[in-house]
Amino acid sequence: MNFSTKGRYGLRAMIDMAVNSAEEAVSISSISARQHISESYLEQLMAKLKKAGLIVSIRGAQGGYKLAKPAGEISVGDILRALEGSLDAVDCPGLKSDAESGCTDADFCVAKYVWKRINDSITEAVDEIDLAQLVEESRRAQANHQNKEKDSQERKQ
Repeated sequence: MNFSTKGRYGLRAMIDMAVNSAEEAVSISSISARQHISESYLEQLMAKLKKAGLIVSIRGAQGGYKLAKPAGEISVGDILRALEGSLDAVDCPGLKSDAESGCTDADFCVAKYVWKRINDSITEAVDEIDLAQLVEESRRAQANHQNKEKDSQERKQ
C-alpha cells in the first residue's frame, strides 16, 4: 500500500504542530520552513485536517493552527483517513454487505478473508499509534542527533 504525499506530508505537519504548538498557534510558513513542504500545499492539507476536526485555526497576528484536541487523542489513522480517505489496501466487493456488494462470487470466495485481515491489520496499526507517541519519538530522535553532533565536535577538538 502506498500513501500519497497528502498522507505523508500531512502526518509530518501534524507532528510538527504537536511539537511546536504547546504555547501558541503555529503558522503555515513556520511548518513549511521546518518540514520543507510548500505553503500552498500545506494550506490544502490544513483545510482537510480542519474539516475533519483535527486542528483549529487561530486568526490574528499570533494566528496559525493548533491541534483541536490533545495529541494523545489523535491517532495516525485519524490523520491518514482525513487526508487519504479509506485506508483499505484492497477494495474487495465481497467484503460489503450482500445487498451492496454486487460480487457474484462472495458466497464461496475465500480470498475475501485475506483482504479483510490485511485491511483490519492496517486499520489496527494506524489507530494504535497516537500523535503523542510520535511527539515523544521526535524528541528522542532530536536528542540523539544533538548528542551525536556534540560527540563529533568533541572528537575534532
